[in-house]
Amino acid sequence: MTIKTLLPTISTILVIIGAINWGLVGLFHVNLVETVLGSVPILAKLVYILVGLSGLYLIPTFKKTL
Repeated sequence: MTIKTLLPTISTILVIIGAINWGLVGLFHVNLVETVLGSVPILAKLVYILVGLSGLYLIPTFKKTL
């Protein structure tokens, strides 16, 4: 697998994780990222940054699907 095929896959997985996390926060007030990585705040922050960057990376692909 090359970086050209790996990056969209990783980005999509991270965006799905972010969406599930927000769904859990909205429905049950449970932040899964904080629950799993709360003891290491820098890792939780890194996950949030990577999810955000993944969303930005996928914006151009969204336009292609319309």
